Amino acid sequence: MKWLNKNHKRSKKMLHSYTKIWLHVIWSVKNRKRIISPEKAIVIRKHIIEYANKEGIKLESINIQPEHMHTSIELPSDMCVKDIVKKLKGESSHYINSTNLFKFKFNWQRGYGAFSFGASQLEVVKNYISNQTNHHRKQNFNTEWNMLLEKYGLIGH
Repeated sequence: MKWLNKNHKRSKKMLHSYTKIWLHVIWSVKNRKRIISPEKAIVIRKHIIEYANKEGIKLESINIQPEHMHTSIELPSDMCVKDIVKKLKGESSHYINSTNLFKFKFNWQRGYGAFSFGASQLEVVKNYISNQTNHHRKQNFNTEWNMLLEKYGLIGH
């Protein structure tokens, strides 16, 4: 391999596993109803962060909007995307309902978006996530969602 330094001694065995996989994960409230107030978002955010820490899920950033949420996650080597999202969505909706945060049964919508990005883009993605409130003054969630699906080649141009 040309990119290896000639003085670098290659091990015959790989003794450790190293991963650094970043994901931008988005999911929405059932039927994309705009029901999460800024005050409720603070409570939900705090709970999701505490739960993620307990489960060994590294959330780098999180932003909850009235009808959806964004987070950047460092994917643990022993978990898959589907299981992380299932844990975060399931536990947070259970928490929301068990604490009666709303006067009705709360549900996240089925499905989610998970988009990979490189470590060099971490600050860009964190900035994008933290500026969601300003971003959505110019562009609604449906437009943003379709733009992301197109950008990642999941729908036609």
